[in-house]
Amino acid sequence: MKLFTDSSCDLSKAYFSEHDVILFPLRVQLNGEEYDDILAIESQQVYDAIAQGAQPKTSQVSPELFLTHFEQLAKNEEEGLYIAFSSELSGTYSTAMMIRNQVLESYPELKLTIIDSKCASLGQGLLVKEAVRLRDSGKTVTEVATAIRDMASNMEHLFTVDDLDYLAKGGRVSKASAFLGGLLSIKPILNVEDGKLVPIEKVRGHKKSITHMVNLMEQRGGDFSNKIVGISHSNDPAFLAEMQAAIEARLSPKGFDTTVIGAVIGSHVGLGTVGIFFTNKNYVAK
Repeated sequence: MKLFTDSSCDLSKAYFSEHDVILFPLRVQLNGEEYDDILAIESQQVYDAIAQGAQPKTSQVSPELFLTHFEQLAKNEEEGLYIAFSSELSGTYSTAMMIRNQVLESYPELKLTIIDSKCASLGQGLLVKEAVRLRDSGKTVTEVATAIRDMASNMEHLFTVDDLDYLAKGGRVSKASAFLGGLLSIKPILNVEDGKLVPIEKVRGHKKSITHMVNLMEQRGGDFSNKIVGISHSNDPAFLAEMQAAIEARLSPKGFDTTVIGAVIGSHVGLGTVGIFFTNKNYVAK
């Protein structure tokens, strides 16, 4: 079984080779140059540029890259599973489906399942890690796909950002919502609903934003004693550490998985963002 994902999962570059996962990089345009995410640009380059006033842009995975890998999968008579970035945040999933259908015309025996994860950042990354675990335990493609769809539908995303203007400029939230970012000491809190980023709260002050997010985690996640909590941050390790300590003190999860938000998603959320990812109380691990 071949496992594929794209760079919006915010896993480390080393992870893909160490766990035999094929990476489809989205692309970042910065200062007149275009880079393959993870492979040719690091998130720190994007954050340094943003701090200097740059507004990076992003684009989806190259259709030619999909075509090359999907045709090779068919020629090798292998099965494949691609866990894709939310279709509500990128055209990558739709392009992958289009190329899959194109390849099927020439190779009707192609065995490729594509999952619209409706997830982003480490929410998607946790799905990939679970897929690797299931694959390595001997599960079939069908079994892995069923488990990942279930996990994805129960994956919670909570974000707090310093400035919604970055998300509004990239079309990831409505411009009407972005006014929150301009209010003094207001920390907007967002979640993902059916794959879309939606502002849900406005909290005054840094400390209150942490408390409020942990409250939301407790409401949605229930018992965390057997859950891994993912936390990602955009160049703010101190904020991540503070958030992790608050979660540990209140919820005592089984463990944490932390990462830096990658170049593509970082281009849209800007500096000072922290995301939290966990399965909700309806999820039963396979």
